[in-house]
Amino acid sequence: MHFLNFESFAEKDVMLMSMLRIAYIGDSVWELIVRNHLIRKGLNVHHMHSECIRLVNARAQASFLQSVLPLLSETELEFVRRGRNAHARHPTPKNQHPEDYSLATAFEVLIGYLYLTGSAERIEFISGFILGGNDHG
Repeated sequence: MHFLNFESFAEKDVMLMSMLRIAYIGDSVWELIVRNHLIRKGLNVHHMHSECIRLVNARAQASFLQSVLPLLSETELEFVRRGRNAHARHPTPKNQHPEDYSLATAFEVLIGYLYLTGSAERIEFISGFILGGNDHG
């Protein structure tokens, strides 16, 4: 994934960041990964949009996190734990279950942590596991 080439942060610096800041970038990275995946599938724009919405929402991200938990390192699990406990200053959106929203934030923190530390291979492994044929509909 060539878009992941940038000057990464030291892991110690990422450890000190707010989990919500890390989730903020993780959300964007995940959506870009999904859009890249959908472009490669050759779908029309309407179908790409529908699939993107299906794959980039709290329920889907909560499911994805559950599926990859056994594959994560201790450090990754620590970021997931901290991300799950992070609380935004706004209420959970009306159409989202609070538990899904919390797990989705943890998933975004995981992706954000990996992105910020320059762990492109790890992001590719996790996104490949999730998008490589697993049905999370």
